[in-house]
Amino acid sequence: MGTWGVGPFDSDTAADFCGEVDDVAVGEREQAVRTALRSAADVPDGVELDACEAERAVAAAALVAAQCPGGEPADSAYGPDEPLPDLTGLRGLAVQALGRVLTQPSELYELWAESGGEDWVAEIRRLENVLLPQPAGEQPGAFR
Repeated sequence: MGTWGVGPFDSDTAADFCGEVDDVAVGEREQAVRTALRSAADVPDGVELDACEAERAVAAAALVAAQCPGGEPADSAYGPDEPLPDLTGLRGLAVQALGRVLTQPSELYELWAESGGEDWVAEIRRLENVLLPQPAGEQPGAFR
């Protein structure tokens, strides 16, 4: 696993995924993101989620989150360079995919757990919080 940080684009697999999104026709970019999210979300409980599929799903979820209020721009050197369509309709699927990434058996989760992955889990939770619908008038991370 070529990983250099806890960010959603900080792995070879995530960077490759973003390059693949750039390479498809403009009209097919949403489907590429949807497919990456489905590949994780649709893995049944009890079946191990492959680390590469999980990394692709995390990167795809980050692309969706970037378009949501409170989301961080997907402007990493390893993120996509080409414009993306509106992906906010994929919020629910992105939350499902991230939930599956953090549900055992998940190879990526296990790899991070072996290396003290608290910061990685916090990053996944941050993405989830951005993707979840916020009550009217509240921003993600706002104090109550």
